[in-house]
Amino acid sequence: MIKMFRSYEEMPKIELPLKQEIRISDSTIRDGAQMPGIVMTRRNKLKIYEYLHKIGIEKLECFLYNERDREVAREMLDINYELPEVTGWARAKIEDIDLVLKFDEIKETGILMSVSDPHIFDKIEFKSREEAMDKYLRILDYALDHGLRVRCHLEDITRSDFEGFTFPLVREIISRDKNAIIRVCDTLGLGVPFLEVDLPYGIPKMIKELRDMGVKNIETHMHDDFGLGVANSLAAYWYGANWSNLTFLGIGERAGNSELEKVLVFFVHRVKGFEKYNPKYLVEFARYIEKEVRIFIPRNKAIVGKNIFAHESGIHTAAVIKNPFLYEPFPPESVGGERRLMIGDTSGTEVIRKKVEEIAEDLMGVRVKVKKRDPRILAIYRDIHRLYDVEGRRSCISDDEMKKYVEKYFMFEPVVDEVKISKKKDEE
Repeated sequence: MIKMFRSYEEMPKIELPLKQEIRISDSTIRDGAQMPGIVMTRRNKLKIYEYLHKIGIEKLECFLYNERDREVAREMLDINYELPEVTGWARAKIEDIDLVLKFDEIKETGILMSVSDPHIFDKIEFKSREEAMDKYLRILDYALDHGLRVRCHLEDITRSDFEGFTFPLVREIISRDKNAIIRVCDTLGLGVPFLEVDLPYGIPKMIKELRDMGVKNIETHMHDDFGLGVANSLAAYWYGANWSNLTFLGIGERAGNSELEKVLVFFVHRVKGFEKYNPKYLVEFARYIEKEVRIFIPRNKAIVGKNIFAHESGIHTAAVIKNPFLYEPFPPESVGGERRLMIGDTSGTEVIRKKVEEIAEDLMGVRVKVKKRDPRILAIYRDIHRLYDVEGRRSCISDDEMKKYVEKYFMFEPVVDEVKISKKKDEE
């Protein structure tokens, strides 16, 4: 017998095939803060830290290069939440590691190791791959010798020579520290989530080969230049990665990064075993970023856009009124959102009836039940569609406008009728 499901509770969840423990790290105040055209203040960064704590994100990374960034790091460490852990970020330079070591409470740092030839030769201007390898491993040894946990950021990995450079580097890293995190950095978003695609572009194959090599901790850092950031992050988890480095709203350089909120909600609602995260603050978090950091959020942005739980068309609104499960993939309150029924040129009488009942109850203080074929509902329907059909209106009907329709057809007209009846009786 085929199992039927008609509610959120009945929806089957999928499972990670390898059942590994997975975690999320955040780079909103590091990579995200590099987004052109924005400035994150100290107060902004501390508030982001607070939201990440409420949601349950395990780790964040931060720059330590200027006094303002160091002050933010110090304040986060003084607050001392268990989650997210505050970690550092460093180039492959002794002086960068020394900046991290000035903070006794910071136990882990990322180390940038560019692995593609364009980065090795044209950006950093090494004379050879061997020189690059020696420099990276020398800095790694320095960090390990000083007691730091390390996270090796293999920058531009999807344009690298895996057999000639990247895999030999990884083998050297894990020979020094079997628990080192190998961060797969798809710097230009060239990776694809398909198992059949070979290196350097195939993310599943890349993760499988790293695991086969003996890497215990694999993290992804996916850019979204081709719009595949989230897909690649999820594919990596599916084939054995246990960390993903994300930014809230996907902010960052160029097209940004994989979006934290998308990956998080996917795991909470679609995959078994991720009750440890609390997505109820996501919409509030998004409104804060939009208002205070001044990042425009499209109305149809997944998870947090203002239209995600807004319904206008007649078919959809009528269905959602009966059972939200019909057209909402998860309850709005689970991410801190709320359902909005909007009236526009595609709306039918059912949503008008629902709106009338809500407004009438608010105006009169009593519950009101109206049938959708009520002549007054049909009159409002005709008035509204006249605006679109005849007057060329191009915006939705506001709640204030609907209030005027309710007053006109449900409050004033009955009073007029009673006055007419009373006057007629007096004349008799």
